[in-house]
Amino acid sequence: MDFVVVANRLPVDEVSTPDGREWRPSPGGLVTALQPILARRGGTWVGWTGAAGRAPAPFDFDGIRLHPVALSRAEVERYYEGYSNATIWPLYHDAVQQPVFRRHWREAYREVNLRFAEAAAQVAAPNAVVWVQDYQLQLVPAMLRERRPDLRIGFFLHIPFPPIELFMQLPRRHEIIRGLLGADLVGFQTPSAAMNFLHLARALLGLRRRGLSIEVDGRTVRAGAFPASIDVAEMEALAADPGVRARTDEIRSELGHPKTIILGVDRLDYTKGIGHRLEAYRELIGEGRLDVPETVLLQVATPSRERVEHYGRLRAQVEREVGRINGEYGRVGAPAVHYLHQSYSRQELAALYRAADIMAVTPLRDGMNLVAKEYVATRTDLGGALVLSEFAGAARELRQAYQCNPHDLDSIKDALMRAVHAERGEATRRIQAMRRYLREHDVSSWASSFLSTLGAGDAFPADARPRRATPQETAPYEVTPRPDVLGGPR
Repeated sequence: MDFVVVANRLPVDEVSTPDGREWRPSPGGLVTALQPILARRGGTWVGWTGAAGRAPAPFDFDGIRLHPVALSRAEVERYYEGYSNATIWPLYHDAVQQPVFRRHWREAYREVNLRFAEAAAQVAAPNAVVWVQDYQLQLVPAMLRERRPDLRIGFFLHIPFPPIELFMQLPRRHEIIRGLLGADLVGFQTPSAAMNFLHLARALLGLRRRGLSIEVDGRTVRAGAFPASIDVAEMEALAADPGVRARTDEIRSELGHPKTIILGVDRLDYTKGIGHRLEAYRELIGEGRLDVPETVLLQVATPSRERVEHYGRLRAQVEREVGRINGEYGRVGAPAVHYLHQSYSRQELAALYRAADIMAVTPLRDGMNLVAKEYVATRTDLGGALVLSEFAGAARELRQAYQCNPHDLDSIKDALMRAVHAERGEATRRIQAMRRYLREHDVSSWASSFLSTLGAGDAFPADARPRRATPQETAPYEVTPRPDVLGGPR
């Protein structure tokens, strides 16, 4: 195969149907962007099914060869829940939550990365292009380079990359940098993340850079910013769907036709700033700047990594704050906060976006945050307003949002009130400008930019544009939530 994608998860979910179980495409921009390239080139996707135990044999799906990688229950606990999500995730998010360092987690991370690298080496054709994805697989590029020096290797990090003073806390920290330097191109969401990586390569390994390039082992490794995006056309199609529009009206009716609906859609993660948002909202009601039931906060918190201890505590804290606000300011039949701890279909999310007068996206730290972009893309009516954290990667692109410092409650409150009181013309101009930007910088533009910089040729010829999701793919079905796939709440 001359094009191989290596990611923690495969682009399919095993789902329950009336006839048994079957594979269906996972929702998400990464899948949408890469499916046409893989299908055209007869490519392979290497990844984990999401279930512990033996991996199924490689199989074909939607024009792609899928090569499953097995993970044992112990490896899921140590590699995925442990090192990836209790060590790397908090460290890379500016230690919003204290990272945990355990040697046996690190060893499991190394062993699983090696398994992914060996799988990629096995399926890749001579001189193939291999694109490795995200923080779970940072050692794969160097491991793959050692086994297959003929390959063209790219790596993209979907989450933030920390500055030196944070990264240096990591035990055996040089291993990660050496792992990433196995790639020909290392991509990040923002220029500052790319510069952090280049500075660390010099600080830890003594390597000098020329611009955005580093010479290592006789090779040139480039780093750069490639802001990830969404399938704008898909979101616009959902917004135009009669069922979605009808559901939008139902949502407003179910909430009692309030004057202002403030919406939050997040994974239940401590980086997302849900607690700060709730506290700011409570203070606005207490100060009389917002009134219940004229204003309603609808908070969707998608279940996330509930086996990890930090997340269980966070859920209890969030639910306690929701109860406090409703106890103090809610009325019979009219709570101040509607809190929903569950996953939703793409149609339901689109209806929620369309129903919301204000979208509050206030993470304490976020690599990009695609929910902010999805909200803007669905507002084909040019309505609504976006309140956006300065510390989301999306803030560099969506400059017309009402931006705030999510660590400062007064800043969140002021941004919310600016959005509430914005004149219609001003709000329309802001949404219109952001929509224009997103239509020019969608997910296919992101993938094409990265792959062309990598030297992978024409990523999207005329006959290989990203396909639209079918009604079956966007319909609700029973499946374990996929919080780590692009396109879900991030």
